[in-house]
Amino acid sequence: MKKLGSFKDIVTMTFGTLLIALSVYFFLIPSDIPLGSVSGLAIIINKVLPLRISVISFALNVILLVIGYVFIGPEFGVKTIYTALLNPVMMGVLEIICPNNASVMGDPILDVVCFLFVCSVGQAILFRINASSGGLDIIGKLLNKYLRMELGKAMSISGMCAALTAVFFYDARTVLLALLGTYLSGVVLDHFIFSFGGKKKICVITEKEEEVKRFILDTVNRGATIYNAIGAYDGSPRREIVTLVDNNEYKKLIDFISRTDPKAFVSVYSVNEVLDSSKRTPKK
Repeated sequence: MKKLGSFKDIVTMTFGTLLIALSVYFFLIPSDIPLGSVSGLAIIINKVLPLRISVISFALNVILLVIGYVFIGPEFGVKTIYTALLNPVMMGVLEIICPNNASVMGDPILDVVCFLFVCSVGQAILFRINASSGGLDIIGKLLNKYLRMELGKAMSISGMCAALTAVFFYDARTVLLALLGTYLSGVVLDHFIFSFGGKKKICVITEKEEEVKRFILDTVNRGATIYNAIGAYDGSPRREIVTLVDNNEYKKLIDFISRTDPKAFVSVYSVNEVLDSSKRTPKK
């Protein structure tokens, strides 16, 4: 089993987990809208079993941790073991400190909106260092690894299935809100994942090839690949510049292309994961 990580990783995981625990305890639980998550499942199970939500969440996390360790790998498993154990502990402490927590916003829908944003920030922080808060994050990471789905979309699918279990305990309005909130959580999560370090793939066809290439190499300090292409309409030869940049570099590059060649053809793709085999450590 690999080590938990550096001190910086541990601090980062603790902070991300704290955001998730706070969002669940102060926004999701008071709203009583069981969004598709382990915490949402715990809220539903709490209707049947008179156990604290933190205890139910812990039990569900243990089961999913075993699945994640087996199918995702030891590094993801050991980091997630830490956060999955820390999350219910934090919630248990909050249950002791604030036993009668009421709705912070005074409206269940506003509570859910606040939960989505705060929880998504915490999840994105954890995913950026190959960790997870446990629970359905593990299912989402499995879909991401084996089916190459975007993390937000994978989280939405697993969450939708969990949210549908609310039909046995809630009215149609609450179930609909749970499904809608679960879908939106995936959208918000994808946004924050990119904001915290996602990449953009930029493909450029321009008459100012040399200027754009030099700007990428010398100013943006990124590498680039040039492909030969043929226009389908007239069969004329073209050259396409392809590069990967972060959010700030993307803005600089697009501004430069707009000034240098307003007629340039530019296509942009969001990239959540980049693998570079040259940087991997060979197995012994």
